[in-house]
Amino acid sequence: MTARRSTRATAAVARLNERCAGRHFLMVMTGDGLFVLRERTADGVQESVAALPLDDFVKAVNALGPQVVPRVTKNDAAFAKQLVKKT
Repeated sequence: MTARRSTRATAAVARLNERCAGRHFLMVMTGDGLFVLRERTADGVQESVAALPLDDFVKAVNALGPQVVPRVTKNDAAFAKQLVKKT
C-alpha cells in the first residue's frame, strides 16, 4: 500500500518539476506517513509544503507553479457549443 501511495505523490512532484523549469522540488515521507515538499536552492533545502496526508499533499503540489492549459480540439469546442444551446 505504501508504494502505491508514494507513487501518486512522486508523480505529482515530477509534474511540478516539469512545469517549473530551473527549480528542483523533492518529496520526503515522514515516519508517520505524511508527505513534505521541499525545494533545493542554492542556499540549501527549504520546506515548501508542510507535512500533509497524501490527498492533501497531491492537491497542494498540483496547485503550485504554472498551470498547464488543457488542450481543446475543434470537436470539443463544437460539442461544448451544442451543450450551451440545449440548456
